Amino acid sequence: MGEFLRNPVDGGGRQFVAERFIRPIQAFASVEASGGIVLLAGAIVALIWANSPWQDQYFEFWHTELAVDLHLFSIEHSLGHAVNDGLMAIFFFVVGMEIKRELVHGELASPRKASLPVAAAFGGMVVPALIYTLWNFGGDGAKGWGIPMATDIAFAVGVLSVVGKRVPVPLQVFLLALAVADDLGAIVVIAVFYTDQIAIEPVLWAIGLLAAIIAVNRAGIRSTEIYIALGICFWAAVLKSGIHATVAGVVLAMLTPSKPYFEEGEFEESAPGLLQRYREARESGDHERAEQALSQLETLTQGTESPLDRLEHKLAPWSSYVIVPIFALANAGVALSGDMVSNAVSSPVTLGVAMGLVLGKPIGVLLAAWLAVRVGLAQFPRGVNLHHMVGVGLLAGIGFTVSLFVTGLAFTDPVLVDEGKVGILAASTVAGIVGFTYLWFAPRGGYSDAEHDLEDAPAA
Repeated sequence: MGEFLRNPVDGGGRQFVAERFIRPIQAFASVEASGGIVLLAGAIVALIWANSPWQDQYFEFWHTELAVDLHLFSIEHSLGHAVNDGLMAIFFFVVGMEIKRELVHGELASPRKASLPVAAAFGGMVVPALIYTLWNFGGDGAKGWGIPMATDIAFAVGVLSVVGKRVPVPLQVFLLALAVADDLGAIVVIAVFYTDQIAIEPVLWAIGLLAAIIAVNRAGIRSTEIYIALGICFWAAVLKSGIHATVAGVVLAMLTPSKPYFEEGEFEESAPGLLQRYREARESGDHERAEQALSQLETLTQGTESPLDRLEHKLAPWSSYVIVPIFALANAGVALSGDMVSNAVSSPVTLGVAMGLVLGKPIGVLLAAWLAVRVGLAQFPRGVNLHHMVGVGLLAGIGFTVSLFVTGLAFTDPVLVDEGKVGILAASTVAGIVGFTYLWFAPRGGYSDAEHDLEDAPAA
């Protein structure tokens, strides 16, 4: 068994905490952080392209019409809409899996653990929305109140990772939990407030397909092909219904099993026998029997890991390194002429978005977190002080991916869309720089025992 499972390091509970909980969080954070670099590159390319001599080609390219006819359904959309309604459904599927993981066995798994990040996320959504509404109440841009509510996890975690050991690991865990709770709130807002008309027949198809997916899952069927086929049909039905198609990704994520098919004890009992059978078959030259043993060992190994974990490990890099950068390339391009910038600076939409993110986010996060601690509902994570919470609040003002996404849902007027994008880009830049600078010079808190154990432990 030593060839397959590394023996735990002696050291008891603290080492177990480091290995079982902190390392997976760091691994996930590293994907998000490095993905933020690719995301930034996509946004820069979009801005350069949209302001180059080839700017017409940029906008024409994303307005290229696409048509898909699969007999069961047909879809006609521009390339830009295909990215926002299709690829982003996969992004929200990954987000949904992150949410479910946190709800099942993460920082949102119990009321006590969830109270602080949920309270901070709630405050960080309500206050920016109120600030935006103050700027735009009764105006053409009033519908954009949801734009400054979102936090971009890739950029926020990326900036925090650059700060490095100047902040404790629990602060990174808190930021991830806050961002996940924030994503959950944004999904609810998109589903409830940015759905205009609902077509009944596609909704009935979606409900039927959802029931079929649940039935297949309950029957113990593990064929990936069946789930992919049903998932695509469910996504198409949701798209046709008028509910935004990305909601389909979240629903499917919530249905993904979070428990493995086999318990760890079953692996430990069965793996040595299968390995011995494989060795005996190889020695006797029975290749067919050896392949059968390997196939059974592979099934056992995969079944010991939950479908949720396995899918997230496979899709998270694709989401961070491919889908989100393509989304940025398709949506971050704004033609920054002199008149456009001048109008944007005085636009209530731009100012509402910018003020909501730069001021509303840190005020809402810090105030809600302070109230939760003050009334005894929560406590700051070990090693985290008030200065760290201020820094996290500032980083929460980096609202990029989901903010751009909501902008496209809130407005049909291209002028308002561009003004919203300018506010997002400007505010996210300011929030990232100010948040990084603040955390870099903020007084450092003590580290937990688990973190010290983690630093001393051998690499996995």
